Amino acid sequence: MLIAGFPAGAWGTNCYLVAPAAGEECVIIDPGHQAAPGVEEALKKHRLKPVAVVLTHGHIDHVASVVPVCGAHDVPAWIHPEDRYMMSDPAKAIGLSVGTPLMGELTVGEPDDVRELADGTKLELAGLQFSVAHAPGHTKGSVTFRMPEAADVPSVFFSGDLLFAGSIGRTDLPGGDMAEMLDSLARVCLPLDDSTVVLSGHGPQTTIGQERATNPYLRQVAAGQGDAQQAPRRGM
Repeated sequence: MLIAGFPAGAWGTNCYLVAPAAGEECVIIDPGHQAAPGVEEALKKHRLKPVAVVLTHGHIDHVASVVPVCGAHDVPAWIHPEDRYMMSDPAKAIGLSVGTPLMGELTVGEPDDVRELADGTKLELAGLQFSVAHAPGHTKGSVTFRMPEAADVPSVFFSGDLLFAGSIGRTDLPGGDMAEMLDSLARVCLPLDDSTVVLSGHGPQTTIGQERATNPYLRQVAAGQGDAQQAPRRGM
């Protein structure tokens, strides 16, 4: 399996291209602010053909390049219905009034083909399987994507802004909710094997085992002791 990832734009949001191998079809995850050039570079480098864009949530730092990327390759974008509005109204999603200028070079709106994700869906794309889990807390429509273990390759978990190395996503923007975040951590993250590789929306790669042992939020949830609000949270 090939996973090519890079941080993009003002928020350093991780964009991933996932394929069975070089020279094959791929899925693009979270093409955010100024991600389009990096996407094109990775496609060329690995000789990949995109078949879809999938989105962990609707914040502008994760979706800003959806329109140009989908348009350039005539592919659909998948997003949870509760976050779909954010593609066309990103300012509202972060608490700004309608029509507020937001980094003038951004292209907002929906691509021509938008498809909606649901909890428990198993997406079959580019010869790969992605299990979708609805994981609200950072936004109402946040989701994660998990790829099953295969041969000697551990399971891979694209956590978006649910879980980071040492932290979790912020919950103080519209649609954020700490109780929902803690429930999502318990329901979605804790059951995963320790060997599961976590590729998050921001920051470095980690594993579920590492986060189970060291992440203050995941440790508190595992112990059934409420939240750990003294620890810093991340994301837009």
